[in-house]
Amino acid sequence: MPTYTAPTRDILFVLNDVLGVAQSDVPGYAELEPDFTAAILDEAGKIAREVLAPLNAAGDREGCRLENGVVHTPSGFKDAFEAMKAGGWNGLDLPEEYGGQNLPYVMGTAVGEIFVSANMAFNMYQGLTHGAISAILAHGTEAQKQTWLPKMVSLDWTGTMNLTEPHCGTDLGLLRTKAEPQADGSYKITGQKIFISAGDHDMAGNVIHLVLAKAPGGGEGTRGISLFIVPKIMVKADGSLGARNAVSVGKIEEKMGIHGNATCVMNFDGATGYLLGDLHKGMRNMFTMMNEARIGVGLQGYAVAEAAYQNAVAYAKDRLQGRAVTGAENPAGPADPLIVHPDIRRNLMDQKSFVEGARAFTLWGASLIDRAHRSGDAAAEGLISLLTPVIKGFLTDKGFEATVNAQQIFGGHGYVEEQGMSQFARDARITMIYEGANGVQALDLVGRKLAADGGKHVMAFFEMVKAFVKENDGDAALKAEFLEPLKAASKDLQAAGMYFMQNGAKTPNAALAGSYDFMHLFGHVCLGLMWARMARASRAALDAGTSDAAFHETKLATGRYYMARQLPITATHLARIQSGAETVMALGPEAF
Repeated sequence: MPTYTAPTRDILFVLNDVLGVAQSDVPGYAELEPDFTAAILDEAGKIAREVLAPLNAAGDREGCRLENGVVHTPSGFKDAFEAMKAGGWNGLDLPEEYGGQNLPYVMGTAVGEIFVSANMAFNMYQGLTHGAISAILAHGTEAQKQTWLPKMVSLDWTGTMNLTEPHCGTDLGLLRTKAEPQADGSYKITGQKIFISAGDHDMAGNVIHLVLAKAPGGGEGTRGISLFIVPKIMVKADGSLGARNAVSVGKIEEKMGIHGNATCVMNFDGATGYLLGDLHKGMRNMFTMMNEARIGVGLQGYAVAEAAYQNAVAYAKDRLQGRAVTGAENPAGPADPLIVHPDIRRNLMDQKSFVEGARAFTLWGASLIDRAHRSGDAAAEGLISLLTPVIKGFLTDKGFEATVNAQQIFGGHGYVEEQGMSQFARDARITMIYEGANGVQALDLVGRKLAADGGKHVMAFFEMVKAFVKENDGDAALKAEFLEPLKAASKDLQAAGMYFMQNGAKTPNAALAGSYDFMHLFGHVCLGLMWARMARASRAALDAGTSDAAFHETKLATGRYYMARQLPITATHLARIQSGAETVMALGPEAF
């Protein structure tokens, strides 16, 4: 059975050495001293190792089942859920007035990685609840916040998001779920939603659905969409539970992975719902939850890859196969371990350099969210809005690739269920699809985010890279190994952006045909920037005479690998973008 150990040392390195959280001027960051953050991560790691990880494979095998209208989660999930409740983990970064601990979002993100790596399917129950809480916090009335949030923060109740319908996914303007206003100010919600993660289960007393529906008077398309709070069980004025609402589970989807999470078809048969936010502004309001979810899915992409990587490393060190080409390294045994072979090393270095770069990228993104929300920094808000589709799309594409590469280390043993590597691959696959398929993320990036506010946010990113390079130009080793590759990659990204500016208006297909390559090009530049920052931090630690020299030497070697072996792919992505749309669109539909 696979094992997992939280990479607390590496997370702390990013938080303390790279981001310098305790020295930041963001409100609340001053308390993030190394001992404090280490204590939180150590406790999260303990729960992940002892409670969540042992249920991962078992939950995958058993899955969820629907019996007599009740969704049953896998054995052990209820007890694990109680442990999460008892620890207050869901409220780590939520307001104290509703029962949370009010720590910065970056800490919730760091802990979230650990829980996802240990058991992605289980963590989705509380992860979706967190997103629903954020939407109510942003758009709810004070009465709604008092009614719903304390129980959701404590995980006595959980939350969902209901967007997709059988006939429409991304194009939500086609949705048919209706909301009919009632005399008491409530609405009757009628329709069917599909692919609803954590749509129902037996671990909490109530499930609070956030549902997109069309209310009268809103017009066609997305203009007519509003967002509603629809509880599974009605809540009385005194906060106690009342009668069952007209919400039911039609079936549980049979999926490729994340079997431990109940992905439900939800039927709303005139269910009572309450408007959340302004009427006919549902898309805007739901995106509060969607944007947080997209950062969380990007995290899932590399967090599952981290768990898979750990097991691949252990197997590569243990499995005896062949002899090292330079001579036997295990002469007392019948063969050398796999890890002596250069191609195995290449595979593991691909995984390691991606996961560590992705971790830094995601935690940096979380710190931008904190700066935007806690300091009211509009520039940080604009930058994280730009980077969100990159975090979601690039990290899940590359995370799945890394997970499959970890499976490859096992050879045939990775393909059979006994080793557990296939579960990692099956679980990671969904991250490229839900919360907006990655092709949609690429279109959002090129079609909307680049030009937002006159393009000032992408220009600010380029200036950030340029300033970092200039600031560290005097360090010869850093310049040769990290800054020059970063400059070259950034120039490729700027050239791609210029191509879109020159051709996008007159030939829109040219921009859209290159959008996926642009998302990956942008992702590589972001990871290149993260590796340059990490290299600077490790070099500073070594110059100061750190007692953990091995960690920092390893970090530098891993960074050099990424800059030399991964970052040059930006030139290929640029060439594809500049080839335009002619070859992409050459065939008519009948020729496929």
